[in-house]
Amino acid sequence: MTHKTMRDFLTALEKKGLLRRISRPVDRTWEPAALAKWMYQAVPAEKCFGMYFENVKGSDIPIVTAALGANTAAYAVALDVEIDDINAAWVKACRNPIKPKIVDKAMCQEVVFTGKDVRLSSLPIPVWTPGKDVGPYLTTNTVTKDFDTGIQNMGVYRTMVRDETSVIPNLAPGRQGHQNMLTWSDKGKVAPIAWVIAAPPAVHFATVANLPYGADEIEIAGGMMGQPVNMVKAKTVDLMVPADAEIIIEGEIHPGETDMEGPFGEFAGYMGPIDRRPVVRITAITHRKNPIFYGYTSQMPPSESTTIQSLTNAGVMLKMLRYDLGEPSVSDVFIDLTFGGLLAHAIIAMKPGYPAHSKKVGRLVAAMSPIKRVTVVDDDVDIRDHSHVEWAMNSRYNPARDTVLIDDVYFPINMDPSVRSQTSQSTMGSKVVCDATQKIDAGTFSLPSKEIMMKALELWKEIGLPEFEIPKRAKLRIDRS
Repeated sequence: MTHKTMRDFLTALEKKGLLRRISRPVDRTWEPAALAKWMYQAVPAEKCFGMYFENVKGSDIPIVTAALGANTAAYAVALDVEIDDINAAWVKACRNPIKPKIVDKAMCQEVVFTGKDVRLSSLPIPVWTPGKDVGPYLTTNTVTKDFDTGIQNMGVYRTMVRDETSVIPNLAPGRQGHQNMLTWSDKGKVAPIAWVIAAPPAVHFATVANLPYGADEIEIAGGMMGQPVNMVKAKTVDLMVPADAEIIIEGEIHPGETDMEGPFGEFAGYMGPIDRRPVVRITAITHRKNPIFYGYTSQMPPSESTTIQSLTNAGVMLKMLRYDLGEPSVSDVFIDLTFGGLLAHAIIAMKPGYPAHSKKVGRLVAAMSPIKRVTVVDDDVDIRDHSHVEWAMNSRYNPARDTVLIDDVYFPINMDPSVRSQTSQSTMGSKVVCDATQKIDAGTFSLPSKEIMMKALELWKEIGLPEFEIPKRAKLRIDRS
């Protein structure tokens, strides 16, 4: 079972030495974000940590960021699994969803503000790209609902704070939140919307998963937790929200009411453009007593948001390839830690069963996901080891024979800077599949036999040379020597 609340997770993370409490007073308009940027840009990934800002100037509410996606180890703590079991946990959760449990009372509604008591300034909402973002932004889970089916959706939509009682979410065309909004506005009806801050970790992760249309993120989160997610009716809008969250912000979208949103630092490392988006009138803010504010830090990759989305969607992709698309030959999937819902590089490990099988799988990945580059390797390659993948590319990949280019791919220009034109008009993008699987028997590896290598390892220890852990790359090679 994963952690039932964000607080349970933070306690576990701190015990592992992966959370740092910062007691010095900080200015939410620049200090938390800038400190997080230094960590992701300069500190080795294995030494990164969640940040718990205990003393926020002008607020009694602490800010936490980078905890869910400090690095792969922190993500594994959030799921309460070993690092090597992350993908397996996602496969199991996706195959065994659990419906939520409806409750009448909830921790997230211990304190309730509605009507004239609503003030967004009561929350320490950070500025994430200081000096460049237009102002504070909510970077958390957003709940919308389809009017016709009643099915809810959770996604992450950057949301600009406009004033004390209104915000502008980036409900861009083509995404589920925008489609849900249209099912209300096209009928002239007010659409409900809510933001969930500091929910159980599994809810955060399921929210960023690229699930098939109609799949319920809350049921997948339940599958990951091994028990139902508690849900409660929002106080002022017709939505169900996670009962064990720290803070809920409720609001309404009135048909035709829009304003300009942006600029905002986006996951690809560039400032996102300004565009017209719907305005939300905030109707309620509810929270636990003495709540914790949580926000994803993103912008220049690698970041918390790209780490979370990469690790989540690798597991989801593995499940879809093996069980939905009938490719049991696929043994593992890795997405480089720059995936922010689009772009990035996926590496697929598999055992090809027939000629061009690996190209077929590569095309499937390109078609089923927003991934921009796909590399397919044999299952004797450690896909999380950059040097091992590069060796496969050098020794098993012939560019003229093993490259598949897929053109006329639409990427929104505000998400993929590479397809922007000088006139800012949309241009079509492309994807590439690189087949780095072995096509012929290239002979035996140029390593001593396994027997000799293991004897040499004992000699290494006898001599007193520095200790080391045998990397997976070496194990895979020695086993075939």
